[in-house]
Amino acid sequence: MSFESGKSMASIGALLLVIGSFVPFLSLVGIILLLVGLRNLARHYNDDSMFQNALYAVIFGIIGIVAAGVLLVSLFIGGLFAAGAFLGLAAGVIVALVVAFIFYILMALYFRKAFDSLADKSGQGTFRTAGLLLLIGAVLTIVVVGLILIFVAWILVTVAFFSMTPTTTPQQPPPPPRT
Repeated sequence: MSFESGKSMASIGALLLVIGSFVPFLSLVGIILLLVGLRNLARHYNDDSMFQNALYAVIFGIIGIVAAGVLLVSLFIGGLFAAGAFLGLAAGVIVALVVAFIFYILMALYFRKAFDSLADKSGQGTFRTAGLLLLIGAVLTIVVVGLILIFVAWILVTVAFFSMTPTTTPQQPPPPPRT
């Protein structure tokens, strides 16, 4: 796959992630396209860490969602049969949110690593800004402001992908010095 196809897939994937804030099904399609696009760009730039970090980020996100969901469901079902159901359910919701929060921060850390690497290779500094905003937003999800920052970060990622120039060449190591 070429630079152009990787850029296109990642651009569309990031755009679908932004739209997916309102239509969740599109987020799933967007994350798949983003990963495939990043894989192609990682090959183009000869930097596997770019794709690996994005893949780890997605895995942490999935683990966080599944762990919080399983925890909530099990606590809800257990709470139906317990005497202090309300207190148990409230504590369970808090624990599930903490678990999701931890994995969401891990996800943001790995996306930031991937975007920093992409910024270094492509020369598009907007990726670095978006990665930092994503991490700050993940930390601030405790307050609603974090969700807004995350939304803005994915918009910046989308803009950065669409702004990448096709003339960017992969960085080659310098030739060995002649003696």
